[in-house]
Order: sequence, then structure tokens, then C-alpha cells
Amino acid sequence: MTTPIPPTPLLGFASLGLADALAKAVAALGYEEPTPIQREAIPVLLSGTDLIGQAGTGTGKTAAFALPLIQRLQSHRPATRGGARGLILVPTRELAMQVAEAVHKYAKRTTLIVVPLYGGAPMDQQIRALRRGADIIVATPGRALDHLRRQTLNLDTLEVLVLDEADEMLDMGFADDLEAILHATPETRQTALFAATMAPRIASIAERHLKTPARIHIKSERRPAGKLPQVRQVAYVVSRAQKGYALGRVLEFEAPASAIVFCRTRIEVDELTDTLKSHGYGAQALHGGMEQKQRDRVMHLFRQEKADVLVATDVAARGLDIAHVSHVINYDIPTSPEVYVHRIGRTGRIGRQGVAITLVDPREQRALRAIEALTKQKIDIATLPTVAALRAKRLDLTRAALQERLVAGGLDEMRTLVESLAHTFEMVDIAAAAVAMIHQEGNAATQVEPTAAPRERARDRDRRHR
Repeated sequence: MTTPIPPTPLLGFASLGLADALAKAVAALGYEEPTPIQREAIPVLLSGTDLIGQAGTGTGKTAAFALPLIQRLQSHRPATRGGARGLILVPTRELAMQVAEAVHKYAKRTTLIVVPLYGGAPMDQQIRALRRGADIIVATPGRALDHLRRQTLNLDTLEVLVLDEADEMLDMGFADDLEAILHATPETRQTALFAATMAPRIASIAERHLKTPARIHIKSERRPAGKLPQVRQVAYVVSRAQKGYALGRVLEFEAPASAIVFCRTRIEVDELTDTLKSHGYGAQALHGGMEQKQRDRVMHLFRQEKADVLVATDVAARGLDIAHVSHVINYDIPTSPEVYVHRIGRTGRIGRQGVAITLVDPREQRALRAIEALTKQKIDIATLPTVAALRAKRLDLTRAALQERLVAGGLDEMRTLVESLAHTFEMVDIAAAAVAMIHQEGNAATQVEPTAAPRERARDRDRRHR
């Protein structure tokens, strides 16, 4: 009898032509399957061809251009260190930090050095970083041009240039800066241009500066009218470090009968499941790294309502059809607006009311606007429930439970106990003490203390071993 082979969800990434080291880096980060833009763009960029990619915010563009860039620079290093060999231009400081962090993670198993350049940070600190040597620069156009004029940034040896969210850079008035930077780069470079829309100005830049580019267009799916009428949609803007704490607050306040919490990677799924279990939740993990037998067991528990929180990745949750899900929580904002629609479609079934909650890093709010544009529905930005609000909610739940018990009757034995206490204490005080005991037991079972997000903990470990 042959032993069943566990699923290998990263086969999609490996089949795109990435080197083993990069495939392992992607696996270590827990990514299960390439997004459409990654499947289309990575082989093209690995071939050395210029590329025009049209795809919206949050579709996985960063990995689509970063992985081929890292592979090219690492596979044939020059004999002597010169200037930057890869340059990624992005419209905002926030996106520069985000992209630089992602590229650093992907390149962790290589010797490549990633340096971000953006306004609002000390210039002298950036100059020192550039002098120490930088293989890949992630920069806003204005700050990149500042360094070029100071001659602290050398693009003579540039091999790959990426223009990320080019339409946004033009809208922000960076057209002249982009032209100046492009003219400072060698004509032999490979160029990749990504934009959500292909306006005439974008086409003009592509025509002048790209060489017979391949063109990729990831189309947005159209949402049928009225697809999400029963779902209340809320977002909480919280930093990555506070996501675990925020999730605890949300779960306690919402008290979901049955919830699916979506994470981007299986590492996050496992760590978040352990955290929730340690705080008394009946949480189960579901991701592509599990054997089918394990997945079937988890789904049986969830369908039988023996587990109240399912922590899952999108790949593992495909085809999931459970009518009783009351809440869908996006611990990580989805990779695309279409994925968001698919996720929250799992609640509000069969005429029931559903709730969709998204935890959004401050740097990801543009992705939230892209979701609103697709769904044609407003996502309310809410403030995390305060301690006072949680107490009020707990009292409401306690009141409802008491009313239900009083209506049910069968309290003769308890009434005898209360009457015996009434010889010494006031009836109102006896009732208040009983309510306090119930209230405290409920709090102990569900309270989740502030905790770092799984990614934040992993990043802390990285720092200690760096």
C-alpha cells in the first residue's frame, strides 16, 4: 500500500522557472499559489523581455517583478561592485517601505542588498547606505532624482528598471522626474511597467522607453448586481504589530457563532490558530500544506459546529460552502478585489445576515478603495471597540442569557438557595452577585490579551538571527 503524497501547492511557483533558492524562499514565507499576474509576468521577466502589466492594486505585483529581478541579479553577479543593478520606482513613501520590506524578505537567502529611498527620511543616512553598496533600490521618483543630482546614486550599471503603479506616479506629477531618471539609465536595461489603467500618457512612456514589450492584462471580474446585499462590511485600520490584538477585540465584541479568518500564508494560519486556541477559542487551521485527511477532519468539525473559528488560506478554502458562517474576517487584506468578493460571499447565505471585517494596515488603504470600486459598496472604517464598549456588550449578552433562563423556568432549587440568602442580604445584591459571577466566567473564557501579529513575531525572530 502506497503512502499518499502530501499536496505540493508551491508547484505552481516552481514551474514558473524560479531557481531553487527563490522557490524555497517563497515556501518559507508560506505562499501557496501564484496569483494571475505572477503566473503571467514571472516567465516573461525571467526571459529578459520588457513588460507592460495592467493589474490593479493588491494583485501580487510585487512578487511578480521582485522574484525575477532577484534571480537575474543573483545568478550573474559582476566581477566588481558598481552602482545599483535594480531600481524599483513607486509613487509614495508608504509603498516604498512596503515594497522594500517584501523584496528584502524574498532576497533573504541571497547576498543582494536592498535599500529604500524616500522623502521624509534623513538624507545622510540614505547616502551612507548607498556608499556601503546597494544592489536593489526601491525609491520614490523625487528622492531618486535628488540622489542622482547629488551624484550619490549611480545608475550606469542598472540592469532592471521597474515602474510600479506608473499611472499613480503620473497623477501625482512625477512625469518630469520619471523622464529624467529614465534618461539616466542605460538603454540596455530591462524595463517593466505596471499600472492599473493604460492612459495615453502611460502608452507614450512605454513607446519611448520600452523595447518591444510583452503585454499582460489581468482583467477584473464583474460582480453581478446585488451579490452582497446581506453582508455588513467593516474595516479597522491597524498596524501589523497590533493585528493580533485587534482580532481579539473584534472576536470578543462580535461574538460570532461561526467565523472564517483568512490569512495570506500558511505560516500565519498556523501561528494565529495556536494563539486563538491559547485564548479559549475553538479554532482550527486549514491550508494547502495539510494532508487531505487532516483537511477533511477540520471541515467535519467546522460543519458540525464543533469548531467556531476556521483560520484558512484562500487556496485551502476554495469550494467551501457552509451555510452557517456568520462572520468572514480578513486578517490580511486579500490579494485582489475579486478575492475579497469570493471570501465574503461565504457569509450572508440563504437570506441570513452576514458580517465581513477587514484588518487593514495603514499602508494598504488604497487596496481598500480598489475593493470598493469593484463592489460598488462602501466599506465602513470603524474604531476598535473600547474596553467600555466590550463591557457594555458583555452585559447585554448576560442580560439576554438571564432573560432566556427566566423564561425557561425550572428554577425551584435555585429559588430555595436565594431565599436562604435573603435572610442576610438584599435580593437585589444577591442577584447582582450572581450576575457578576456569570459575567466574570464569560470574560475569562474569551478575553484575548494584546499580542503581536504572526508576521511581526517572525520578523522579530529574523532580526535576532540576522
